[in-house]
Amino acid sequence: MDRLKLQGLFLTCGLLIAAMRGQTPKPLPDVRKLMDEVREHQRQLDKVRENYTFTSFNKNEELDAHGAVKKTETNELECFFVNSHQICRAVQKDGKPLDDKEEKKETERVTKLVEKAGKTPPEQPLEGQSVSISRVLSLMDVSSPRRVEFRGRATIVFDFIGRKDAKASGMAENASKKLKGTIWIDEADREISHLEVLFMDDYKIAGGLLATIDKGSTFKFDQAPIEGDLWLPTGVEADVKARVLMFKGERDHFEETDTKFQRFNVQTVQQKSVAVEGTAAKP
Repeated sequence: MDRLKLQGLFLTCGLLIAAMRGQTPKPLPDVRKLMDEVREHQRQLDKVRENYTFTSFNKNEELDAHGAVKKTETNELECFFVNSHQICRAVQKDGKPLDDKEEKKETERVTKLVEKAGKTPPEQPLEGQSVSISRVLSLMDVSSPRRVEFRGRATIVFDFIGRKDAKASGMAENASKKLKGTIWIDEADREISHLEVLFMDDYKIAGGLLATIDKGSTFKFDQAPIEGDLWLPTGVEADVKARVLMFKGERDHFEETDTKFQRFNVQTVQQKSVAVEGTAAKP
């Protein structure tokens, strides 16, 4: 390549770089509108998720005051969705299959949950209290929205903190006033890819008579695209300090790893229809 052509190539590259640097960054979306879009996208995918099952491995470590492990319990569960509700059935405890008595009890529990899930609207919780992320964020101040690359994908990140003067109703909403954290939203798929939460103050249940979750307890949640734009949970991690019934406090480290995502098989279909037996894959 002669000298003039080489100089022309360098000039063209320089102009392209200058033009790229001069581009106006894409504006960040409004946080609350973004969360509404996340909620709507999840609603659209709820029916698709019902075609999938996955394995959840849970490990709970009971810690002493110095953080050393005193006791470890593990559980392996098979999880699936009914009417948008996630249901998990235990198959192993501490590395061993359930015995006949445990199997019967678990089958009865799952059967009742499947029947209840079919009658419970997707927006309502099966057990306990629940509240939408959009509702939680309405009780919080959000700040520092920014665009980052997370796990190789364009992601919107922002921080949130509960407002003590927010008007909340129910246990879940009241607990949100004690929280602060950060949330990662996949920009293309409008899905939560990562969430980190910290209790910035003690949270007392029934005035502390039933239990108290201590300040400093943390929670992390992960999701990832499994197939196309279908996202499913991939893991949970929590460090919880709590006092139950006003007795001596407990400290636990919990980890959940979700793997083996696949389209449902005969066993899962049978679980949904109460008969829990058979393992052949659906064609």
